[in-house]
Amino acid sequence: MRKITTTTLVLGMVLLAGAPARADARVKDGTVGLSVKGKGLRVKTAGGWVDGHGTGVRARLYTVYKGQRSNVTHWKDATPVSAGTTKFSSADWRLNRTFRDGTWLCIQFNQASGTPCAKIHR
Repeated sequence: MRKITTTTLVLGMVLLAGAPARADARVKDGTVGLSVKGKGLRVKTAGGWVDGHGTGVRARLYTVYKGQRSNVTHWKDATPVSAGTTKFSSADWRLNRTFRDGTWLCIQFNQASGTPCAKIHR
């Protein structure tokens, strides 16, 4: 059995403490996707996409916490994007906002049925 010295233990704790906590998620539900970037309970940016182009495509973010739904953003026009033969519409927000532990952050598009959600937790 290998002997662990105090120096090794302290060094390991410092390395673990220095590692950044990540709160990034990428979720897809049908033709709709959600991307969340942040650290811990703080969400810096969130956005999503829906496959295909369409006129009047809009999106909004909402949360679900203990069964209660709350809108985080208002409806926003999605931007049509073409990358080679792939076509999608996307919407992004800079939130810089802290949420409660266990909150679900979701995206909804007005012309798609999928509503992917990412759980925000420590």
